[in-house]
Parts: sequence; structure tokens; C-alpha cells
Amino acid sequence: MSSEYQSSQLPPPAIMPPLDSNFRPAILAMRAFQAAAKERPLSIQVALERNDSSVTRVDTFVVDGSSPAANGNFLQLERLIKFLLWSRGGWKLWFNGPRELGERLRGHYQSSVAGRFDASLMGKIYEHPFEVVLADAGEIPLGREQSTSLGRHLRGCRIGFDLGASDRKVAAVIDGKVVFSDETVWDPRPQVDPQWHFDQIMDSLQRAAAHLPRVDAIGGSSAGVVVNNRIMVASLFRGVPEALFESRVKNLFQELKRAWKNIPFEVVNDGEVTALAGAMALNENGVLGVAMGSSEAAGYVTTEGRITQWLNELAFAPVDYNPQAPLDEWSKDAGCGVQYFSQQAVGRLVGAAGLEKDVKPGLPLPERLVEVQRLMSRGDERAARIYQTIGVYLGYAVAQYAEFYDFRHLLILGRVTTGAGGDIILSRAREVLEKEFGELSSRLALHTPDEKEKRHGQAIAAASLPVARL
Repeated sequence: MSSEYQSSQLPPPAIMPPLDSNFRPAILAMRAFQAAAKERPLSIQVALERNDSSVTRVDTFVVDGSSPAANGNFLQLERLIKFLLWSRGGWKLWFNGPRELGERLRGHYQSSVAGRFDASLMGKIYEHPFEVVLADAGEIPLGREQSTSLGRHLRGCRIGFDLGASDRKVAAVIDGKVVFSDETVWDPRPQVDPQWHFDQIMDSLQRAAAHLPRVDAIGGSSAGVVVNNRIMVASLFRGVPEALFESRVKNLFQELKRAWKNIPFEVVNDGEVTALAGAMALNENGVLGVAMGSSEAAGYVTTEGRITQWLNELAFAPVDYNPQAPLDEWSKDAGCGVQYFSQQAVGRLVGAAGLEKDVKPGLPLPERLVEVQRLMSRGDERAARIYQTIGVYLGYAVAQYAEFYDFRHLLILGRVTTGAGGDIILSRAREVLEKEFGELSSRLALHTPDEKEKRHGQAIAAASLPVARL
């Protein structure tokens, strides 16, 4: 993050997270900058182009260079584009505005650690080198967004599965009713052999199939970026050498489909299934789903009940502009969602909560979360402050997400939200919305699934993805 901006120049929140007095919400920084820029605005246009000819375009402004507030131009522009990259995606960044800002953007993606990470992963996702095009206003492409229907096919005998970083889930479903479900703890990230991954997933599918008279279709969700059933980027396979990833992992789901005699087989990002499960449970559209597990997964169902071609990888999207915000261990960027809405958030707040003696620092993150939840179940106020802190983070992030997504319902789920802690997270998020963003509070509903939905909702939604040949 740019050193030109210090946390003292960023607006503090009206409701401070109990365990993080340095938190500087992105939404407040964005709004303060926009207010300052309106006095001496300088128009800019940004567009992100993707492989399917879809384009996300944003027309906004920075501060004229003659104003002292112009020292915040690059930070605000780079953070805006960072959010757009990981919420929308794209391999070509079009920019019209001050040449100096455009050149700094180009240099950021070529030279800085965090910028190179973004450019590299966008290149892998879209199989095209990332590039920044400095153009005149008339050359910036217009927005062209595409959407498709997703899932809600329940007839027949189906298998639904979900691949996470700490466990994998599977369910057997007959005409929308779960007849078998199973959860298996695993640690796929250090595994270097793609065959290990294939065998583990196949094992879960076979155990589910044993409870069905036949298998008409298989649907799944996976952490990472899945495009057209192909695994483009996924932390689950970080241990696999790049050459093996390209030759074997990228098409792993097609290989599984062939092993099941080419029955309908559909896999999408886990966040999309989260949002779909929420839309199905609520019988509503306009749903943003956020799963707080080993990372932050997000998905979006439009107000028309469709999904977009957007990435929705909000784990990498910035939510905190504090220059000393925690770093994401993968991207090496500061203030990104993964450190605020996941097991990693719980793990890093243990020390601030004064729980070092109660939660051993050497424990893996899933086990540290279990210990915090155990303390929470005993009424430990120190553990409660962890959830209160995450709830404040969420309230400000929801307001930020609403700048980029048109949604009426926010669904939160995942292991971090299990038990009384999830209720605290929602309560504090609602408090933030009511106090700081009254206009949003009146039109947004925040939900967490009931126990039945937690157990089966994701599996049913995943199983409903393919159209079965019945």
C-alpha cells in the first residue's frame, strides 16, 4: 500500500473494532476522498476486459493536481482497481486520466509485489498476459456485462460436493432431499501429486453414490477460480508444481466427469454456490453470499436470479486502508478480506484478545478456531471480543460491497459463524449499518442459515447445478 497516505489521514470508524484501533474502513476512505475530489474533480475512466468480450467500466474522478488532496489519488485509484480486479476480473485494464497516474499503475503491476501478484493471477485465470492500456476517453470500451442462469435443478438422483481448504463435503440427493451427507477433514494444500487430489475427491463421490440407486448428475463447488469446469487458480493445489497443474489439475473435473461416464457434471466457485444456496433457502434474489471459512468466499445472485461472469474473489479485495493492516500471506497485500472474514482473522486476533495462554499458537488455524469457539460457549468475554471485532469489520465491508453489488440480502456462513459467535457478528454488523449507513440499513437484510441449511443447503445447491438427462 502507498506510503504517501498515513492512517492519521484516513477517517476512523464511528464504531471501533474492540481489538483493532487502527482499522480504517475502505468505504469511509472512499467517501471522504470523493467528497474532497468534488471540489476540484478530474474525470477518469477505467475499464476491465475479460475473455468473453464482457467489460466492466467505471467512470469516476480524482483530485486535480493543484489540490493538496491529490496526494491520495494513486492510493484511491489503485485500491479501487484492486477491488474491481478481484470482484469483476479482467486481463486488460483500460485507463484514461492523468498520464502520471496511468504510468504509475503500469509500474505497480510490473514492479510491486502485490501488483505483480494481481497481474500474474489475472494472466493465469484468463490465459492472457495482463496489460495496462493508456487511452483517450473515446477509446475506453463501454460496459458489457453478461449473466446466466445457475442451478435449481432438483429432479433425479444427484451428488453434490464442496471442496474447501480444511474439509471436503459430499451429499447424495434424491429429488431435492438429502439422503446421505459426509464431511471429511483434509489438508490438500501441501500435496504435490494430482493423483492424490483425484483419489480423495473420487472417494467422497463413491461414498455418496453408494446411497443412490443411480447417479444422474454431479454438481460441485470448489475454493478458487473455476471457469467452464476448469480450475484456473486454487489455493487447494498450491503444492502441485506448475507444470503438473497445467497438464493435470486444470482439467481435473473433466477427468472426473469421464470417470463417471460423462454424466452431467458441473463445478463452479464455492462462493457462487453459497449465494445460490441462500437464494434457494430465502426464495429471493439479489443475494450476496459470504462464507467465512479457511478463506473468504463470495458469490452473487442478481436481482433477476442470475449469475454474472465476475470473479467475486473478495478474499483479495481490500477492506482496510490502514497502511499497517495485516498482510495476506499469499498476495502479500495489506488489508484484504481474507484477514478479516476467515479462520485467519480469528487466528490473528487471538493475541489481541489476550487468549495466548488458552489457545496454543502452534495449533493449525481450524483447531485454533475450535478452541476460541469452546471458550465462547463458556461465556468467555475475551472470545466474544473477537467476534465483535469481525462484526464491526463486516458492517463496514457490507457498505463497501453495496457500492459494487446490487443486493438486498447478505448471507453469511462458514465455520467462523458457527455457534453464538455468528450471532454476535451479525448483531455488530447491523449496529454499524444503523449508525453509519442508515440508508443501507433500511433496505438490506442480513442472514445466517439455520442448522438444517448449514448441513444441507450448500450440498443441495451444488447438486442442483447440472441439467440431468432424465
